[in-house]
Amino acid sequence: MDADEKGAVPTYTSEFRRGSKAEIAKETQLGEAAEIYGDIETAEDYGYVSRGLKSRHIQFIALGGTIGTGLFLGIGRAFHNAGPLSVLLGYTFTGLAVFAMMQCLGEMATWLPLPGAIPQFCARYVDPAMGFAVGWNNWYASAITLCAEISAASIVIGFWNDSITPGAWITLIIVLVVVLNIVAVAVYGEAEFIFASIKIITILGLLLMAFIVDLGGNPHHDRIGFRYWKHPGAMKPYDSTGNTGRFLGLWSTLVNAAFSYGGVEMVAVAAGEAENPRKNIPKAVRRVFWRILFFYVLGSLAIGVLVPYDDPNLLGANPDAKSDASASPWVIAIRRAGIKVLPSIINAVILTSASSSANAFLYTGSRYLYALAQNRQAPRFLLRCTKLGVPYWCVGITASISGLTYLSLGSSGASTAFEWFQNLTTIASLFTWTSICVAYIQFHKALKAQGIDRNTLVFKAHFQPYLGWIALIFFSLIIIFNGFDVFIHGNWDISSFLTDYIGIVIYFGLYAFWKIFKRTKWVNPAEADIFTGKAALDAEDGKWPELHPRNIFEKFWFWLA
Repeated sequence: MDADEKGAVPTYTSEFRRGSKAEIAKETQLGEAAEIYGDIETAEDYGYVSRGLKSRHIQFIALGGTIGTGLFLGIGRAFHNAGPLSVLLGYTFTGLAVFAMMQCLGEMATWLPLPGAIPQFCARYVDPAMGFAVGWNNWYASAITLCAEISAASIVIGFWNDSITPGAWITLIIVLVVVLNIVAVAVYGEAEFIFASIKIITILGLLLMAFIVDLGGNPHHDRIGFRYWKHPGAMKPYDSTGNTGRFLGLWSTLVNAAFSYGGVEMVAVAAGEAENPRKNIPKAVRRVFWRILFFYVLGSLAIGVLVPYDDPNLLGANPDAKSDASASPWVIAIRRAGIKVLPSIINAVILTSASSSANAFLYTGSRYLYALAQNRQAPRFLLRCTKLGVPYWCVGITASISGLTYLSLGSSGASTAFEWFQNLTTIASLFTWTSICVAYIQFHKALKAQGIDRNTLVFKAHFQPYLGWIALIFFSLIIIFNGFDVFIHGNWDISSFLTDYIGIVIYFGLYAFWKIFKRTKWVNPAEADIFTGKAALDAEDGKWPELHPRNIFEKFWFWLA
């Protein structure tokens, strides 16, 4: 490691030696920090996040990451409102747009895998005001979603024991996720590896069960086929009649699907703490396609053939029904098939998924806050890390918001306030995705303006920047029309209107505040900072130990993880 002429910012030469993963990670950790902060003394003072997420952690986060109660429980509301074909099409269309967005993000995150990533990309390539807006918007959304998942987990526990107040379970889960996040990033990665494994195995098992039951392999020996697509029907009219109602039903599923896919971008947030990111991040991004196909598209098809949309137990069909496992379309399908053992198992998986998502959103929220501090858009003390590379102030402040979860236990007013806070986050994922697309379009221009040949990139997304533009338009339309039902005659409700559209005001309010306060300018692609922090990563490439499978089992494991 040599110093430049001022003796402050280190550059990296061939002296970066090959060594163990721990040695490489530690040396790179200090080098990255020095490049980002400007001098070695500041880097040593604050510390820096550690590249402690192994390949299997990243791959399983990509496959099963932030999937929470939405896939197992919330999807039932979409079936009740729109019918099976509308849900299948809605999740497919949205999945294709999400995949396009992830291709954009994958290319940027592989070029420069930074902690928090997304706010930094927006600030560097588009406008510092956009980095400020998306960073604080994401932090707030992650913190409130953390509360929502903790609340859901405490409710689900009531399936087995309702004699203990949910407040006790809320406290227990908060302590659990804080411990998993504060010790070391490797501990968080290990927990997510286990949680994701459970979710993946469960969903694959449910898909197999659905196939067998649909073909008649159930206690009733009843071959269901696509019976429910004929009666009561494949597409349920929503807020109107005829083709207009069916179209509105389909559109309502786009909104629901967008919220279900929330958190899919988390693999890029974790890129700044991944071992060998130039190899592991592209692999993880490509696997998002299989996550979309198996979990959401095939999952919605499986539910659609087993449960009619007029089943009274679906979420939203009965306002007085509990939001526990009994409202899950998977449990309803199992009960309709006459299988008695599985509901408790599914409830356990829903509990695992909710706990996993709480764990994941505490991690992402803390890293968004850390990225804001790196951008000098949050107090600098937030940059301080433990010796194991955990930004403890960021984790602590984000975790403190989880105290809002106790509002869900209070009077009807407090409970309503909690639900309103939670609903404000529903638009945040869409703004994150649109920001990613805008950042990529500018990044694409910056590469061209600065003479970087995209064919030399480690991960080059196909059909760009057109995929970025298509995804940007798709997500923007959902943002604009997400509250369409309040404008239909007889449906006007001021509370619903605010819930649907206040998120737009918050995002652009944050953008305008930083724009005016700091007088920021739109970044010229020829001047965009696409290199700071890259030298240490370039020096690291090829230095990680190569692992070679010794038998067929290791070959399969290396392919998987």
